[in-house]
Amino acid sequence: MVNKEFFPDGTVIDDWFYDTKVPALEELGRQYVLTQYGIFDDGKVHTREFQWLIDLVAQRGGGVIVVPAGTYLTGSLFFKQGVNLYVSEGGTLKGSDDISDYRLCETRIEGETCTYFAALINVDGVDGFTMCGPGVIDGNGLRSWKAFWMRREWNPKCTNKDEQRPRLVYISNSQNVLVADLHLQNSHFWTNHIYKSHHVKYLNCRIFSPAIPVKAPSTDAIDIDVCTDFLIKNCYMEVNDDSVVLKGGKGPWADTAPENGANERILVEDCTYGFCHGCLTCGSESVHNRNILIRRLKISDGSNLLWLKMRPDTPQLYEYITVEDVDAKLKNFITVKPWTQFFDLKGRTDVPRSRGEHITMRNCSCVCDTYFNVEAQEEQYVLSDFTFENLRITANNDNFTEGIVENMTVKNVQVDIRPESDGDTFGQAVFGS
Repeated sequence: MVNKEFFPDGTVIDDWFYDTKVPALEELGRQYVLTQYGIFDDGKVHTREFQWLIDLVAQRGGGVIVVPAGTYLTGSLFFKQGVNLYVSEGGTLKGSDDISDYRLCETRIEGETCTYFAALINVDGVDGFTMCGPGVIDGNGLRSWKAFWMRREWNPKCTNKDEQRPRLVYISNSQNVLVADLHLQNSHFWTNHIYKSHHVKYLNCRIFSPAIPVKAPSTDAIDIDVCTDFLIKNCYMEVNDDSVVLKGGKGPWADTAPENGANERILVEDCTYGFCHGCLTCGSESVHNRNILIRRLKISDGSNLLWLKMRPDTPQLYEYITVEDVDAKLKNFITVKPWTQFFDLKGRTDVPRSRGEHITMRNCSCVCDTYFNVEAQEEQYVLSDFTFENLRITANNDNFTEGIVENMTVKNVQVDIRPESDGDTFGQAVFGS
């Protein structure tokens, strides 16, 4: 019997979040091994044969496609009801680096529904999809990373979509999804994007994209977009952008569009982070995030532990977010600032009002450059009801400013100031009682 735990607003964490069993291969249904169906480790792109096999398994009532040892190349694949995927030890499912191998379709990307390229792995409208195994799913993104940075040098205003590149995994309108034990790496664009889905688990995965020698641009580890009941547990994340990102829409009337919406009941726990820009990021395409709990983390090189990106062209509500039990080396403990990339009010004459409230950070021990990287913008957003408790912070800069947050509680917070000019000299600021 699990003792009851709660999300930040007092909602009980459902028993579903505690079931972290990963099924064995034998439990996933009849097995269909790639090499038995004309898909070989031969350097050729086998998109057509692979999709034919997915369709066959679906027609036969379901089962599991097994990627054996070796490297198997493909373009975009579309999984159907009852068809699971297992990548064996020594096996790599590798994406083509030619964008023409990825189908153009209507999809969700960067806070809007539009025509864009499918991902390598696509799952839509499925109840009960499992993708697991000790093997690798590799996006093979180096070619597009190089092309992106060349395009940015030529045109600094180019968007993420201007350099045409696919995501690694896109799951939409689905439920009861499990992604477990896999190495998910080298995506061209976002690594995992989950849209309008619920009861999704990522367990024991290693999610990676490089920051050197070529930066892998916008390769977020997991983008959660209008989802409820989502668990990320025992994962390692190291990407050249944000790790766990909450999305949901953008634009001056984003909160009224039916394709947009809230993320609720998101639990991230027992994860380890290498380099990333944001460990938990709200935005930049985000409307409403509620009941977000992130806990028991180890972070070796994060830019921001909690990052609230406040878009001046989008009404946003970030509420009941708790970050606790974190051991980290960071640039910023918390960052709250306007985010103006590709700003567009689309004719709206006023700036939509946004809020960040009921934010709790507690039981953390962090070494960082800046403790409180929070900017007041009263005409754009209001921050209220923050609680900082039991924090041990070593920082080059404190920057804590009274009055930026309405009704802020600070209890048992110790900030040791380490001047950048003298790493052996400390001042000390103690807050609360």
